[in-house]
Amino acid sequence: MSEVKLSAETRTEFGKGAARRIRRENKVPVVLYGHGSDPLHLSLPGHDLLLALRTPNVLISLDIDGKTNELAIPKAVQRDPLKGFLEHVDLQLVKRGEKVTVEIFVHTEGELAPGGNLLEHVLNALPVETEATHIPESVTVSVEGLEAGASILAKDIPLPSGTTLAVEEDTVVLQVLAAQAEETAGEAAEGEEAAEA
Repeated sequence: MSEVKLSAETRTEFGKGAARRIRRENKVPVVLYGHGSDPLHLSLPGHDLLLALRTPNVLISLDIDGKTNELAIPKAVQRDPLKGFLEHVDLQLVKRGEKVTVEIFVHTEGELAPGGNLLEHVLNALPVETEATHIPESVTVSVEGLEAGASILAKDIPLPSGTTLAVEEDTVVLQVLAAQAEETAGEAAEGEEAAEA
């Protein structure tokens, strides 16, 4: 789990015009909320925040106006659909030792049984509950030798210590599908002739 330190400034202007001005200064408007406190409106350095958000479930240490330090995790990120720059970010306050619910990526290793089977990721990310300062980036599960019809359930995925499932144990995470046979051109033509008759 990586922790990134960022300097934040409180902001007093709101609305589209204010947000545009903040973005022109290469900063991102941010809302920090949680623990029953009033939301805190901040601006963060855009490039540094973009780099931090490349790490899934990154823990961000905020130095707010040089006065207070808070820990937060990203909860919602809005990007420009065309250019990809950050438009707005919601951060959730966390405390050391506090349990949080997050989604972690599920990576697979190994080869499926021969026969052209396909692996379907029913869940790309697994909801888990874990300590805020020890959030795992991902989990890895072996699919070695699995045949069509096989499934991997949430309870089958090995989790790091201190991490528990935040979904039902019987939730299907991965399943192996049989490859669909493609129609040959002759069969397709026969089917069309039969439909026309």
